[in-house]
Amino acid sequence: MKIPTPGQPVRGSKTGQPIMALLDLLGRNWAMGIIWHLYQGPSTFRKLQDYCESISPTTLNKRLKELKESHLIERTLDGYALTQHGKELYELIEPLGGWARHTWAKNFVEKKD
Repeated sequence: MKIPTPGQPVRGSKTGQPIMALLDLLGRNWAMGIIWHLYQGPSTFRKLQDYCESISPTTLNKRLKELKESHLIERTLDGYALTQHGKELYELIEPLGGWARHTWAKNFVEKKD
């Protein structure tokens, strides 16, 4: 599977709108989890594998390659780390995570009752 690229067809957009390319990338298994974890600081492959629990080494390698080629993470002496773009992305999506936990999930549970 190729890396989602703005301007190229991606899931949800034949023209490859940048937001759709980003959402395609972030929607891949463990991509968001890796970004979320790396915001806490650099991490080795082994620590990422432990964090992601059920991820296979092949899938983790793929995700790391995609995120590196998308300029969201980089390899450092301490392991993998977010780039400045990766940190900016995290800071944009973190409030969405809070909203999902505190508003959407709560409302979802209340509606089921």
